[in-house]
Amino acid sequence: MTQELQELISVLKGHRVYIQTHNFPDPDAIASAYGLQVLLEHFGVITIICHHGVVERAATMDMVFEFKIDMTTDNDLIYMSANDYIVNVDSQKGNANIRDLIGKEVAVIDHHPVFTEIDDYKFKDIRMVGSCSTIIADYFRQNNVEMTESVATALLYGLKCDTHNFTRGVKSLDVEIFSYLFPYANHQLIRRFQSGEILYSEVNALADSLKRVEIVDGVAFAFLDFPCPDAFIAMISDFLMQIDVVYFSVVFTHRDNGFKFSVRSEFDELDAGRIVSDALIGIGSGGGHKSMAGGYASEEKLSRIGTDYSKTIQHLFLNIIRSKYHNEK
Repeated sequence: MTQELQELISVLKGHRVYIQTHNFPDPDAIASAYGLQVLLEHFGVITIICHHGVVERAATMDMVFEFKIDMTTDNDLIYMSANDYIVNVDSQKGNANIRDLIGKEVAVIDHHPVFTEIDDYKFKDIRMVGSCSTIIADYFRQNNVEMTESVATALLYGLKCDTHNFTRGVKSLDVEIFSYLFPYANHQLIRRFQSGEILYSEVNALADSLKRVEIVDGVAFAFLDFPCPDAFIAMISDFLMQIDVVYFSVVFTHRDNGFKFSVRSEFDELDAGRIVSDALIGIGSGGGHKSMAGGYASEEKLSRIGTDYSKTIQHLFLNIIRSKYHNEK
């Protein structure tokens, strides 16, 4: 057993353990939690997967049902206590996209940059790779643990989703893990999952969203003034990046007395995670990768800057982007 995995297991042994994903988990978060659960069970550590919010995409729920992944929402965690241990996967304590539960966060496995240092973790494995699924699959590979078709398929699907089919954030380890998972995965299932990523019911909402797009100096802004899930916001943000004159996108919508953001960047020098973090200082929080990130801003705090939310948000982001672009130039 590698020293890394041995450290993780030694931290968790003898405790009731929960694996917590970020809120409204996506394929990479779910696949990572599922893969880690199977891996830990192999070494005698039984876990419960938990999260806040719903699984929003039909294709993602298809994966959950297909592999019989048992996931518990925080509202149903009636037995969790302050003495129970939590492993954060595809997320980190203190981020805007993860709810603080009563248990003790003792370990983190993630692939997002660290914007808020947390000293409470007894175990950390944070690697700048394309997906969290890559890290979990690497545990199987490095420790020669046999992998089922279900786990391999879920991890490969998570890897493909978070790298946008290997077009963003890909590192050499992602490529190695793709080669490792490929022979074990069910590719017909992956094609089925991918074919259901856009719902027919979302087509009209997609068309309406495109009418709301404003492009300023290559930065696309879209305010989705209707109820929509996080996954839909991210889909619009990805879609805007396909416009030939757009190199940066900011999509936002009302959520929980504030605004939820999805941000994308074409250029490494315009770090999406850092830009959303800087733009929302004092009114919220954000973070993520250089190419894709997210955040949340309080409506009350934003209103102190300006009551025209769309223009205020444009101003906040454009000031940061222009200063960073100027500095890089």
